[in-house]
Amino acid sequence: MPVNATFEGRSYPPCESFAVGREHVRDFARAVGATDPVHFDVAAARQAGYADVIAPPTFAVVIAQRAEAQLMLDPEAGIDFSRVVHGEEKFLHHAPLVAGEEIVARLHVDRVREVAGNALVGTRVELATSEGAPRSTVTSSLVVRGEES
Repeated sequence: MPVNATFEGRSYPPCESFAVGREHVRDFARAVGATDPVHFDVAAARQAGYADVIAPPTFAVVIAQRAEAQLMLDPEAGIDFSRVVHGEEKFLHHAPLVAGEEIVARLHVDRVREVAGNALVGTRVELATSEGAPRSTVTSSLVVRGEES
């Protein structure tokens, strides 16, 4: 089943909020090799002007992928996840993600195109605090491989 092109322009309701946890931030920072003390040490983060430790910039993908799951699991979208290849991802950060914040993610399907028998799907996930303060915009390009002949 091909990807449903009518999904272009669709927006999903906000996901359940994601609690940015201090230990989660620290674990992620270790995993990506981040060394800045603001990712590990509350005192260092506070000295830098933050309420708690801040997540490395790519931490936003953890929350964005949860929002993108709405599209992947939507049976009407026609996406066979076993055929998905991640093309690229970009981040536009408005402010750091800080431990203790509740983050809400909203998924937008910006593009659905067919090229050479494959579907190209462009998504955008807007991350904001539960109070509405913007944190990051995560854009992704996914390739859904077509059926082999």
